[in-house]
Amino acid sequence: MQAELMAQRRLVLLGRFMAAWNARDVEALMDCMAADCAFHAAAGPDVEGARHEGREAVRAAYAAIFDAFPQAAWTEGVHRAMGDAGLSSWRFIGTDRTGKRVDVRGCDLFAFDGEKIALKDSYRKARG
Repeated sequence: MQAELMAQRRLVLLGRFMAAWNARDVEALMDCMAADCAFHAAAGPDVEGARHEGREAVRAAYAAIFDAFPQAAWTEGVHRAMGDAGLSSWRFIGTDRTGKRVDVRGCDLFAFDGEKIALKDSYRKARG
């Protein structure tokens, strides 16, 4: 029963997290993140993509996404929580700073620390 309750709380957290992305609210995003958190972006120089570790690095990376995409929406969200792991699938539709439209599907893998996100590991389709 307690595991089911935690799974439900984590699903609510993932819903709040997606809503914060759509509200472009960095502080609300950080309220969802654990004290010791990390974000692995879909692209970057490392095997994991660009690695951002620690609250300040994660906050800066999230703000940079909003700066890179002045118009952005994360739609069609589906969330799952299983034990200490979670999954969200979504469709991203946005316009970057040059005016280029982006429309891709992707997902995030999550590791939880209690009722907070310890790791957001992002993946998205690459379109030519």
